[in-house]
Amino acid sequence: MTDAAPRALPFAPGSVSLGPASPFARARDQMLHLARVYPVDRLLAVFRANAGLDTFGAEPPGAWEGFGHPAEEAWGEDDYPGREAAQTANLLRGHYAGHFLSMLSLAAANERDPILRAKVDDLVAGLAEVQAALAETGRYSHPGFLAAYGEWQFARLEHFAPYGEIWAPYYTCHKIMAGLLDAHELAGSRRALEVVTAMGHWVSGRLERLDDERRQRMWSLYIAGEFGGMNETLARLSVVADEPRFLAAARCFDQAEILDAGAAGRDILDGMHANQHLPQLVGYVDEYERTGRRSYLDAAIGIFDQVVPGRMYAHGGTGESELWGPAGAVAGDIGRRNAETCATYNLLKLARRLFGHTLDARYLDYAERAQLNHVLGSRRDVLSSESPEVAYMFPVHAGAVPEFDNTGTCCGGTGLENHVGHHDGLFFRGAGERAELWVARYTAAELRWPERRLRIEIEQAHPFADRTVLRVRIEGAEPVPLTLHLRIPSWVSGPVGLELDGEPVAATTEAGGFATLERFWVGGETIVLTLPASLRAEPTIDDPSLRSLAYGPHVLVARERGTTTIDRPWDGRRLPGDALRADVDDVADALAVHGCVPVAGLRFEPIWNGSDQRYHLYSRAVDTTIGFAGVDSGVPTRRRADGTTLLDDLWAAPSPRDAAELIDRVVTACRAGVAERLISGSEARAVVGDALRAFDTAAPRAGAGDAVSAPRERARAFVAETAALPDAVMPPDVRIDVSPAPASSGWFTASPTVTVRSTRGSDDATRLQLRVDGGAWTDAARLVIEREGVVTVEARAVDPDGRASTVRRELSIDTLAPRSDARVKDLGAAVEITLVATDDVSGVDSIRWEGEGTFWATFQEAFVRALTDHEQVIEFAATDRAGNEEPRRRITLPPAPKPDTIAIAPAPARETARSETDS
Repeated sequence: MTDAAPRALPFAPGSVSLGPASPFARARDQMLHLARVYPVDRLLAVFRANAGLDTFGAEPPGAWEGFGHPAEEAWGEDDYPGREAAQTANLLRGHYAGHFLSMLSLAAANERDPILRAKVDDLVAGLAEVQAALAETGRYSHPGFLAAYGEWQFARLEHFAPYGEIWAPYYTCHKIMAGLLDAHELAGSRRALEVVTAMGHWVSGRLERLDDERRQRMWSLYIAGEFGGMNETLARLSVVADEPRFLAAARCFDQAEILDAGAAGRDILDGMHANQHLPQLVGYVDEYERTGRRSYLDAAIGIFDQVVPGRMYAHGGTGESELWGPAGAVAGDIGRRNAETCATYNLLKLARRLFGHTLDARYLDYAERAQLNHVLGSRRDVLSSESPEVAYMFPVHAGAVPEFDNTGTCCGGTGLENHVGHHDGLFFRGAGERAELWVARYTAAELRWPERRLRIEIEQAHPFADRTVLRVRIEGAEPVPLTLHLRIPSWVSGPVGLELDGEPVAATTEAGGFATLERFWVGGETIVLTLPASLRAEPTIDDPSLRSLAYGPHVLVARERGTTTIDRPWDGRRLPGDALRADVDDVADALAVHGCVPVAGLRFEPIWNGSDQRYHLYSRAVDTTIGFAGVDSGVPTRRRADGTTLLDDLWAAPSPRDAAELIDRVVTACRAGVAERLISGSEARAVVGDALRAFDTAAPRAGAGDAVSAPRERARAFVAETAALPDAVMPPDVRIDVSPAPASSGWFTASPTVTVRSTRGSDDATRLQLRVDGGAWTDAARLVIEREGVVTVEARAVDPDGRASTVRRELSIDTLAPRSDARVKDLGAAVEITLVATDDVSGVDSIRWEGEGTFWATFQEAFVRALTDHEQVIEFAATDRAGNEEPRRRITLPPAPKPDTIAIAPAPARETARSETDS
C-alpha cells in the first residue's frame, strides 16, 4: 500500500444487501422496477437518430433527453455553419443514457439479475453500433468519437463558445464514458471497455493539442465548460485499460484556480456553480491515488470543508439556484431553488472517498445526514415505469414542495444511480493485510465478505430504534481475526451502550468517533449497540433563531400548508443536553407507529418519507415568555438594546449538559437580569421556581453523583434572598398587533397595519415607537407597511424614566399578483403551448388553464392543441405562494387553414395565436 493509497475501501457491489426493514429498501425497489421495464431503444433513440440509424420508432425519454432540432445536422468541427445559421435543440442529449447505463450496471451487480445484465449488454451494443456508424462517416477527428450530436460542440468550446450556443459537451461525454466504464467494471462487459477506451483516445487527442492556458479558460466558462467527473473517469480508465495517456488526459482537466485555492484553504466559492466543480474534486482524489501529488487531496479536503457545514442545509444539500453563496451563509442563502440533488450526489461520493484516506468520522456524519435525508427524500414514494420520480431541487424555504419527476434532467440521471446505491458506504474494509471493518451507518442490512469468511447482519426493530443488533457469522471452524470499528454518531444524546454476548464491553464510545473491538471471532457472536437519540432543534450557522428539527439522524419537517416561516417557542421546550420536548413522551414510538410526531402543535415527519406535500424544514424560535421543558413561567422575555434576552444567556454555548448546570445557569441569568432590570425580583423567583420544578426529577449526567444538589441549594438561596427585596419598576411591556389577518398561506396579501400596544395602556407618558427593517425609530403607535417581501418590524415602549422594552415581528407581505405569459409554437395543424409565470416576491405557486373540452387544470408541461374549424380560446392564470391570483388571460387560436386553400395557392401569413388579458 503506497502513501497515496486509501486506508479504507468500499465493498464491491453485491457484497452488501439491504434488509426489507431498511427505509432505503422502498426507494431501491421502486428504482429497480424502472430499471427492469424501461426500453433500451428509448435510451438509444437520440444516438441512433444522430448517426442516421433506424430508431425503430422509439421516442427518447424527453425533457433534456430529446431529439435535436429537425434542421440540425451531426456537424463535425469543420462544417458547423455558425451560431447564426445553426438550428439546434436539446444539446445535452445523451447524458441520461449514460446515467441509465451506470444504474443498470450497479443494479445488475447488486441484484445478480440476468434481466438487468442483458439490458446492460443491449445498451452497450447499441452504443458500440453508433460509434462505428459515426466513424464510417469520416466526419470526425477520431473513430472513437461517440455522442448524440456532432463533434462541433467540442470544437466551439475550444473557441470559448458560451452556454446557449453549446451545452457542457464534456459533461455529457463524462456520463457516457462513466456508464461504459461501470458496465465493464461492475457488469463485466468487455465490449464496453473497447468502446470507452476508443473514446478515451478521442478525448486525449482533442486535449493534447491545446495549451494549458486555453484549457483553463475553457473550464472556467459557466456551464459550457462544465465537464462533470472527466478527470475521475479517465484516471480510472488509465488503470483498467493500462494506458498512461489517459492519466495525462485526466490531468488536462485540472483547474488551477480550484486546486490552488482548495489546497491553501482559501475560499473562492461564492457565486460558483456548485455541481460544475464538485465532481472534479472526486477526480482529484483519483489523481492523488495515481500520482501521489498531495495537493490533489488537500484541495478536495479544503473545498469540502468550505461547503460542510458552512454552506450546508439541514438535509445535507447545498447551493441556491445551483450556485454557492457566501461562506457561512445558510439562513442567509435560502431562496426558492435550494439544494440541487446532483450536488449532494457528488458531495456524498467525495465524503466517502475522503473517509477512505483520513478515517475521519466527520465525513461519515455528513454521509449519513445526506444519504438518509436529502438523497432518500429526493425519491417520491410512487411506482413509475416512465420516470425516476426524483427531485431536481430539494428546496428549504417555508412551505416548499419537492421538484419530483425529472426524466431526462441531470438530477434525473444521478437519481437513477442514487436509489440503487443506498448500500454504498454502509461498510468499509481495511486496505492493508490486517482484517479491519468499519460499520459506518446503521440500517437493516447484511455484509458478505467471503475473503475473510465473514458475514455481518444488522438488525433494527424500526428505523428510529436506539438499539442496533449486529450478528457475526463465519464460514468454517477456524476463528477469524478482525478489528471491528463501530461508528458512534455525533448526534448521540447520552451514554452509549455496547455489549458483546450480553456482557458490557469496555471501549471508547465518544460521539463522533468509533468503538473498536479487536478479537478472534468464532461465529454466532451478538453485539448490541445502544445509541441514545433525542429530539433537538439545530440552529443554522448564521442565524441561531432559525432552526431545523431532528431525531437522531432523521431530519424532520413540519407538514403545514402555509408558505411563511413558522414561529414556535423552541427555547421554552429545551431540555439539558440540547434536547427538545415533544407533545408525546416517546418520540421514536410515535415516528415508528404513526410516521410523525407532534411538537408544539405541529405534525413533524421524516423528510425522507417520499411525500409530495408542502413542508417546512426550518422554523423560527420565538419565545415571548421564559419557559423550560415546555413549562411556561409567564414571565416576558424582555430584550436588551442589542436584541438579546435572558434566554440567550441561559442557552449560550456551550449549553447546559444536565439539570445541575441548567439550574446554575438559570440562577446566574436571573441574578444578572434583576440587576439589568430585564426581570423583577418576583419574576426571577417564579422563573427559578419553575426551573426547579421542571427538573426536580431530572437525573444528573453519568458520574456527576449528587452534583445537582448544590445548584438547587443555590437556587433556593437566591429565591430567599430576592424575596426580601422590593420589586424594581420594570420597563413597560410592549406588543405588536397586525391587521388584517394574513392569508392562509401566512402571507399578508394586503398592506398590513401595525399597531403598537403597551401594558401601560393609554398612559400618555409612555412613548411608543416603530421602526422597519432596522431603519430610524419613529414616534408612532400605528403604521401601514407598504413594502413587499419579508419585513422586520420592531416596536419599542419607553417610560418617562427611560426604561424601554422592545419586540420584533417578521411580516411576509405580497400584495401583487404574479404575471403569466404563453409561448406558442406553430406545428402546422396544431400548436404547442408553454405557460410561464414570474413573481418576484413570494414566488409562483401554480399556473392553471382550461380550454374547449377541458377543466381548470394545473399546468405541468407543454401541451399540444390541434387547430379546428373554428377559433379556440385557452384561458390561464397564475397564483403565487402568497395566494394572489392574477386575472385570467387568454390565447385565441385561429381556425385551421382549409385544405383547398392550401392546394390552390400558398397560404397567406397568419397569426398563430394572439394573447390578451380579460378586461
